[in-house]
Amino acid sequence: MGEARTNLKDRIKARVEVFEAWARPWAERGPARASAFEFLLFGLKQAWASLFGGAMLLLLVGTHWLWPAHAPLARYDFLVIAAVAIQAAMLGTRLERWDEAVVILIFHLVGTGMELFKTAHGSWIYPEPSSLRIGGVPLFSGFMYACIGSYIARAWRLFEITFERYPPVWGPWLLALLAYANFFTHHYLPDIRWGLFAFSVALFGPAWFRFTPDRAPRRMPMLLGFLLVALFIWIAENAGTFANAWIYPAQRGGWSVVPLSKLGSWYLLMMLSFVLVTVVHRPRPEEGPSASSTLVFAAAKAYLARSRIKES
Repeated sequence: MGEARTNLKDRIKARVEVFEAWARPWAERGPARASAFEFLLFGLKQAWASLFGGAMLLLLVGTHWLWPAHAPLARYDFLVIAAVAIQAAMLGTRLERWDEAVVILIFHLVGTGMELFKTAHGSWIYPEPSSLRIGGVPLFSGFMYACIGSYIARAWRLFEITFERYPPVWGPWLLALLAYANFFTHHYLPDIRWGLFAFSVALFGPAWFRFTPDRAPRRMPMLLGFLLVALFIWIAENAGTFANAWIYPAQRGGWSVVPLSKLGSWYLLMMLSFVLVTVVHRPRPEEGPSASSTLVFAAAKAYLARSRIKES
């Protein structure tokens, strides 16, 4: 009894159920209200899926404005401590699952490895001092990659995502590994990103995913979904560079909008996050009547037909 009542996840779920019971009669008074209510639920679920990422973005921008110039603790070090505390709180309150956290940790490490390489080559820099860092990379940077993995894993659960015409399992993995490798090799070899974009279209072009904002499942092309997520990451990156969390060489003299070309980079890097999450959440096809259930139904129907003939 005590655990069910004190668990934060259960309390939040109970409040959502109370809100839905209160708002549902209003939503059922017409199609326009039903659509508005569904859109509201879609937004709330998106915000809830972005819990870790939203908290980190708030910390980046908030500390940029409010962090004291001569504080004994460096701003970047505070961000590391805060990120660890948020993740611990999410696990402790069951807002994030342990198996998801392991996958997110892997993406954190993969992202940190890329950060070490990219900062060494001057692709971007972290302009503020800190103690909790490896080389030129403050440890909070890996959590920014973890935010993407956390969002995908949580959205997958919240929207009960299933797939239509999902490609063979080896395809997305090959795409993700080639995309990750290209972030390193393009410094020495030809950049193959346009070939990777074409490969992603070949893999996911026919694929759709189904998601459930409210009661009725909706569907969207997977490529469009990937592009929208990459767009929001690009917007978040603009906020991060504005907050001086990291900057690109062109921003040394003052902040400017991150080039749209980075949208493609986030699109490809997100593929790695997506396939890592599939380790925990296996892509499920859209459920329909199975072959066995169809055969059973047909046999029952034939039996009833024969029974009627005999009775007549």
